[in-house]
Amino acid sequence: MNYKNELANLLSRCTSLPADELLQAIETPQDQKMGHLAFPCFRFAKEMKKAPPVIAQEMSEKLKNECPPWIEEIRATGPYINVFFDKAAFAADTLEAVYKESEAYGSSTQGAGQKVLVEYSSPNIAKDFHVGHFANTVLGKALDNIFRHLGYDVTSINHLGDWGTQFGKLITAYLKWGSKEEIEKTEIAGLVKLYVRFHEEADNDPSLNDEARSWVVKMEKGDEEGLALWRWFISLSLREFDRIYKRLNVEFDLTRGESYYTDKMEAVAKTLADKGLMVESEGAQIVDLEAYGMPPCLILRSDGGTLYPTRDIAAALDRYQTFKFDKCLYLTGNEQILHFAQWMKVIELMGNEWAKGLVHVSYGMYNFEDGKMSTRRGQVIKAEDVLNEAVAKTREIIEEKNPNLSDKETVAEQVGLGALIFNKLYNSRVKDTVFNWKHILNFDGETGPYVQYAHARCCSVLAKAGLSKDADLIGSFDAKHLADDEAFAVARLLYDFPASIVDAASKYEPFLIARHLMAIAQAYNAFYHKHIILVDDQEVKNARLALTSATRQVLRGGLKLLNITAPESM
Repeated sequence: MNYKNELANLLSRCTSLPADELLQAIETPQDQKMGHLAFPCFRFAKEMKKAPPVIAQEMSEKLKNECPPWIEEIRATGPYINVFFDKAAFAADTLEAVYKESEAYGSSTQGAGQKVLVEYSSPNIAKDFHVGHFANTVLGKALDNIFRHLGYDVTSINHLGDWGTQFGKLITAYLKWGSKEEIEKTEIAGLVKLYVRFHEEADNDPSLNDEARSWVVKMEKGDEEGLALWRWFISLSLREFDRIYKRLNVEFDLTRGESYYTDKMEAVAKTLADKGLMVESEGAQIVDLEAYGMPPCLILRSDGGTLYPTRDIAAALDRYQTFKFDKCLYLTGNEQILHFAQWMKVIELMGNEWAKGLVHVSYGMYNFEDGKMSTRRGQVIKAEDVLNEAVAKTREIIEEKNPNLSDKETVAEQVGLGALIFNKLYNSRVKDTVFNWKHILNFDGETGPYVQYAHARCCSVLAKAGLSKDADLIGSFDAKHLADDEAFAVARLLYDFPASIVDAASKYEPFLIARHLMAIAQAYNAFYHKHIILVDDQEVKNARLALTSATRQVLRGGLKLLNITAPESM
């Protein structure tokens, strides 16, 4: 039941105002002593020529005459009408919905017929997959899952950085100091070592930069030696990337590099010129965006070479032609906000109405405590190292707390990775994060392992009761035994969970789901510690097991949306 809609309909009958208009004013009080829903009467004062408290009193009396079974009490408090649910009826309604929908709980068809592209991860070829890419991948995968859960037709895209001057530098370094045998053995680590050496050598010998640029020009003209090395670098990189993606349970519908769009950029420049949008500035070709409060968007360098905006415009045009998307989400760091605003504005100025569907989902970056990461100087934290450290730390905790746990390696992997993912998704995506090992590997407090453990606790309780499936409890409990404050707190959070998914999608903020899951875990633990579940009274036990089973189901489904596995034992 949608309780706000039901209340709006009741109020409509008392006021003759449209229910959808009244719905917008209904509030959920922070303090439940002020009701489970509240309606402020200020807006009627002028029309009815009465003080809001008088209106609240009169309207509450009318509502009491039509009070449905789900309402226990209606109370006028000052200018507010406060509505209190019948806790048992509310719990029964909520748990039945959870059981009925099972893993689909919180899903909807709101996205039916709408196409969404989600571009995320997007590592650079021949460079380490570092914690910044991990953050991007974690956020993107969560949004990918969330939009699919709401019925959108989603295509996930991994846009690889596989073109540009860095490959000229890498080819130069490889030919001077590299060996095929060493690179095959070390993969990306060996390529990064060569890249770092190039910059060290170029500081003393600037001519190396000219040599690197010449390789880029040769590749653009089809030089087979350069292109063969470039393809080899890509295959080595994908080998390592795929290993990480498999571990994170991430798959893409489409993997495509920047190089795919190299033959499509000339058409972009021509279109901009034909539309009179591109002008010359100091030899370069730009689109003037001063009228929109932005610096000019560079399209072509003075030597005719293309730039990132040119490539991004070409990619967006190609994607719309291919997918006819309603939304195309781009996940990158906050530092690229201006870049995306510029080229998206250019697409709009080209007369493309669909440009309104282009969305830059920016996020805060991981930084060292002493500064930003730099691939040029080899100053990065590799994502794989972080994953391994988290799993090792988890394994130590398991050995200390539960040494007889079966399948310890699998659980350590699930909990270790879950801790890292939840850590990134527990706060708003726009916040910067200073990378700190101690903080990331802290398993106390508001963490992923806490939520995972709440799920495992539910599994343990149900197993002790001889129950293994949520469906076992349908229709076998009396909700009058769930009218206490602790049980109602859990039921209320389970009821509100679908709204957190919708909210997360509309704001592109998975942390809203993570926070809600934490609240459910905390509420259930409070219930667990206050009430013995496996009591002798069969009716009481069944009701509490029903709540436990529903909690388990929602925690498991919510963690899955965040791409976190919920172990059954820890």
